[in-house]
Amino acid sequence: MEQSKRQTLARIAGDIRAGILRGVYHAASGHPGGSLSIAEIMTYLYFEEMSVDPENPKWEGRDRFVLSKGHCAPALYATLANKGFFPVEELDTLRKIDSRLQGHPDMKGIPGVDMSSGSLGLGISSACGMALTAKHKGEPWRVYTVVGDGESEEGQVWEAAMFAAHYKLDNLCAVIDWNGLQIDGPVTEVMNPTPHDEKLRAFGWNVVMADAHDFDSLEAAFAAARACKGKPTAIIARSVKGKGVSFMENKCEWHGTAPKEEQYRQAMAELGQEV
Repeated sequence: MEQSKRQTLARIAGDIRAGILRGVYHAASGHPGGSLSIAEIMTYLYFEEMSVDPENPKWEGRDRFVLSKGHCAPALYATLANKGFFPVEELDTLRKIDSRLQGHPDMKGIPGVDMSSGSLGLGISSACGMALTAKHKGEPWRVYTVVGDGESEEGQVWEAAMFAAHYKLDNLCAVIDWNGLQIDGPVTEVMNPTPHDEKLRAFGWNVVMADAHDFDSLEAAFAAARACKGKPTAIIARSVKGKGVSFMENKCEWHGTAPKEEQYRQAMAELGQEV
């Protein structure tokens, strides 16, 4: 990847992180940790990989995205806002009574949201249905979904994995955000779902490993997903929960805690962003 493109994507990822913090701070609630860990993934998807049109959110030929770990809606909202689906200033209304930006994505009220999500395990199943629909219709668009590592403890995730392989959904790419932490602690201690790579290969998936915070690694991973024919692809993306904010990194207590004013100012300063 050219240095100029890498720098541009890094700047966008920084803006998305700022949007995440902006939303949860003004809401005084939300999920910053797992939202920050997918900032580069969301940046690469919406600014490089996927074909979408902010001026025509329901364009039939668009690629689809499902945030299976729906509690990390702040990351999706910040991405959509920076892409131009709605004003960045609207992020300040997160979780307010009269806001369309609620705690989990709502496909009926938010431009750019392709599927409502929140109940863990259901999002990847919806993505499978979308991908199968594209196959039946002979449409070229692709489907992407981001699954939490803690979410992968859900049995329905593995039912969806079996379904996707059975129907040879090579137009489906699932990204597993492997930050290693969930609300109750380390994923491997709460209910160990590993090894993801061996299990998914056994289910019939193409598996690619990636660094969730390295754009060259993400570029190679998504290219491998597009090149694979006859089976779905899972990108296991190693990430850092709370990435970009020193006091949030690798701390499970920031799974669902909003920063106070002093913490918010420190976090934004670390990101080089204005408050």
